[in-house]
Amino acid sequence: MFREWGFLLTEIWVLLALAALIGLLAGWIIWGRRSEVNIDTSEADALRADLEACRAKHAGKDAEIADLKAQLAAVPAPAPIVETVSEPVVEDVSEPEGVDYDGDGVLEGADEGVKPETLTAPRDGGADDLKKIKGVGPKLEQLCNTLGFWHFDQIAKWTDQEVAWVDANLDGFKGRVSRDNWVEQAALLAAGGETAFSKKVDKGDVY
Repeated sequence: MFREWGFLLTEIWVLLALAALIGLLAGWIIWGRRSEVNIDTSEADALRADLEACRAKHAGKDAEIADLKAQLAAVPAPAPIVETVSEPVVEDVSEPEGVDYDGDGVLEGADEGVKPETLTAPRDGGADDLKKIKGVGPKLEQLCNTLGFWHFDQIAKWTDQEVAWVDANLDGFKGRVSRDNWVEQAALLAAGGETAFSKKVDKGDVY
């Protein structure tokens, strides 16, 4: 009987050994083959390459932008542009009819005040440029010449009554002498002086 138990135990150990061997073999087959499987990383490698190329491209742009900013900072600021605006010369604005220019309480039309001394032609050396008086444009200068006024010193000598006569007889421009202070400007110009407006005329900025 003991001999049979011994035989059984021997068989059990043999079977256990075989089971262990089979388990080891199966494990080697499964895990060994799995370790031999190659993973395709080509797509990931391509994406990594694209990413690095993009980074390098942007790095180049950043460096270029920084260089352009440095060049711009080194350029001196442009001088401000100052526009010269010529003063408009209004010629065709006249006082309404029926103005008492000499202030005597009587509306006398062209007979207001006292007519100044006139000339039939400019003196030797030619006429003065009456357009240097602010308020006198080309048309008004021609009208003044027609009335016998060619020089600054003529206008500078006008009395209040003479100013009233000229104001009343500047057809289309009545009242301009007193309104634009011709006498004061003419006196300065007759003495060889200049006004801000006459300087602009000399530079050709007005006409």
